[in-house]
Amino acid sequence: MKLNFTKMQGAGNDYIYIDCRAAGLPPDAAAWAVQLSRRHFSVGADGVIYLCPPLRADGDAAMRMFNADGSEGVMCGNGVRCAAEFLYTHGVRRDCIRIDTPSAGQRVLHRVGDGLWQVEMGRFTAAPDAVGAVGLGGGPLLDVPLCAGGRAWRVHCVAVGNPHCVLFTHEPPPAGAELAAWGRALGHHPAFPGGINVEFAQPISPTGLAVTVWERGSGATLACGTGACAVAAAAVLTGRCPRGAPILVQLPGGTLEVCVQRDDTVLLTGDAAATFSGTVLIQPCKAPRGVV
Repeated sequence: MKLNFTKMQGAGNDYIYIDCRAAGLPPDAAAWAVQLSRRHFSVGADGVIYLCPPLRADGDAAMRMFNADGSEGVMCGNGVRCAAEFLYTHGVRRDCIRIDTPSAGQRVLHRVGDGLWQVEMGRFTAAPDAVGAVGLGGGPLLDVPLCAGGRAWRVHCVAVGNPHCVLFTHEPPPAGAELAAWGRALGHHPAFPGGINVEFAQPISPTGLAVTVWERGSGATLACGTGACAVAAAAVLTGRCPRGAPILVQLPGGTLEVCVQRDDTVLLTGDAAATFSGTVLIQPCKAPRGVV
């Protein structure tokens, strides 16, 4: 079958968008995400986001996000900004857009510039149950010792919709094979039975952080919106950055602005842009994995 799609990116985090507002989520949504996300062999992306009918009376649409491995994400900070930009350019011409999600509730987004959106990400928490941690104590999970990949680490576990394991470093954060190895070792540690996203962060100013990301459903990515929020929250909780001030999180794909407010809610501001649109031929899901 032929499938219309739009490729979008926020801070280098790229997703394939499929408009399902009329038909609803397709039954093969997870399998399609695996097929379409394979770089070099298909469209290629960090995952697929389906825009579905809203779940609430005041919602403009609902967002269902599937990672490159087919697992469904709870929330995606870069993806939801791109979803707002998609809706804005496809009929929802308002500067305030409300996007529903099945598990993270509704997110309210404000257009603050051309291709620039601010999203209210909700409250963060460092509680063990929120990050899916076992055997690390009763929390909050800050500065917790953890051995992984043949090294001893001090980790900070924070959930902002998705669970994250944040590690601060005095040196530039790892990249390439080093990021992949350490991210995989930490992300699949037995302390996190459901897996966890991993961020390495280097403070570079009182309100600036250089960050690299390894995501449990996609591997190393150029950016992660909920990850940027988790890093900023961990930096505030450990006294590395001030609460209430804009924190600039520099990622390989771009810079995101995060503000951790006094009530523990988080605001995320960043770009959202369409890169191209097209039509792809997708085979039935009984075909071998990745064949498109």
